[in-house]
Order: sequence, then C-alpha cells, then structure tokens
Amino acid sequence: MIHLQNGQLSISIHPDGAELRSLKHHDREYLWSGDPVYWGKYSPVLFPIVGTVKGNRYTHDGQSYSLPRHGFAREKTFAVEQSGVNKARFTLSDDEATRAVYPFSFRFHLTYELQGARMILTYTVENPGEEDLFFCLGAHPAFAVPLAPGLVYEDYHLEFSEPETAGRWELEGGLLKTTPTPYLSGIIRIPLSKELFSRDAIVLKGLRSSTLVLASDKDPHGVRFSIEGWPHLGLWAAPGADFLCIEPWQGHADHVDDDPDIRQKEGVVLVEPGRHWSKAWWVELF
Repeated sequence: MIHLQNGQLSISIHPDGAELRSLKHHDREYLWSGDPVYWGKYSPVLFPIVGTVKGNRYTHDGQSYSLPRHGFAREKTFAVEQSGVNKARFTLSDDEATRAVYPFSFRFHLTYELQGARMILTYTVENPGEEDLFFCLGAHPAFAVPLAPGLVYEDYHLEFSEPETAGRWELEGGLLKTTPTPYLSGIIRIPLSKELFSRDAIVLKGLRSSTLVLASDKDPHGVRFSIEGWPHLGLWAAPGADFLCIEPWQGHADHVDDDPDIRQKEGVVLVEPGRHWSKAWWVELF
C-alpha cells in the first residue's frame, strides 16, 4: 500500500488496480469501506472500456474480441513508478494477456497528487505502438454516505454548480436504451435516497456543470468533485449500501443497437502512434 499525506489529507492507494483505498481529511474517512456484502471495491479504474459492450464482445479490423464489464485494468497490478510524500504514479503496460483481448500497445498511468484539501487524479494513456490506439476510460470512486454519525443517507444531496436539464439514459441488461427518459429540468439539487438507484445507475450526458457537491444541510462536512471536461457522468450505489459513486466517464456502456466496432463507440478516444492523451478529476474535502 502506498500512503500520501500533506497535513490536511491522507490517502492510501493499492497497486492492485492502482485503486484508492482510503481518503481522509483530518482523520475523517470520506471513502466507502469496501464491504463485500454490498460491493467490495473502493475506487476502481475503468479501462479500456466503460460499462458493458454488447454481448461482451467488440470488433477491431474485422476481428472479434471479448472484454468483461469495465475492462481489465481494475484487476491488474500496476507498477509503482513514483512514490513521494504527496505524489505517486502507477503504470500498467500491455502484455501477452491484455493483447489477447485488446490488441493494442499502451502505457496507462495514474498519478495521484495532494494539494491542500484537494486530491487530483490524472490519467495518461500513451501509445508506444505503430498503430492507432482506441479506448474509453472512467472513474468509479465511492464516497461514504453518511459522512457524520447520527445522520442517514436521506440527509444528503447532490448539488450541481449549474442548473441542469438532461435526460436519464436507462440501462437494459447492462446496455443503454436508444433514447433517454426525462430526468432533470432546470435542476441544481438531487436529494439522495436508497430508492434513487433501484433501476441501476443514473447515466447523464452533456452536463453544463464543472463541479458536483455531496453534502448535507445537517453537517458542515462534504465533498466537492470536479466533472469538468468529462462528457458523461454515472451516479450509482449498490442496493442498501451506504455510499455514492460519482463517476466521470469518457465513454459509456454500449447502446442496445450500437455497432460492435470499437472505433464507432461514443466517447472513444483515438491516440496516434507516439502520442498520448491525458485527463484529470479532483475531489476537495471539507
């Protein structure tokens, strides 16, 4: 386990999946406990796909390949390339096993950095190969709800930085339906409840907001989360569990009628040989 701290924050990251396992602000834990009764993850990375591809298969250059939901990176052990007091970098590279299911050369880096009360996670994907690289990528951090003793899940809400009007892309067998259902109409705040995720994740596209706040009117502590630059957002909690996942995505599960060609997937990123792509999100604790 790799530990970082800066006087305000302390975090722990496991090389397995380069997964954040603890996120504390002045000794208050903000991350989900990883209770396997509900969901045994904490903050997995989704790469090289987000969600489910139709039939768990996709095609590239006329060949068909199989990938599990959310890809394979969360199940791989990353190399620790850098580990300091307040910054650490983890790397996963392609190998024989990955190329059997994902025929691309890649170097995938996760860089964690602490700045005051803010943790920044930067994803960088390099293409060291001789052919174009295609991928999707997403985050899946789970925050503890409630954050304070004596409060309950329903005491909390999500607040967008801008009024939002957006449909909800509902899931059917792990795939998105072809059209959204009306959901947000000039809304800034979503009250939390355990029933909110009874029909699986809430998937939103094209939001205007740069940040989301998870907070309660009954307690001064909360989370400010950056979604700026991420075209898709998932919100999810396992049935009955005391957490909320805030998931910025570049890409999402296939629609029920999507083409299996990886090049055609919405949100897919193309990185040319010798080039790289990078995107970050941050979370600020208060």
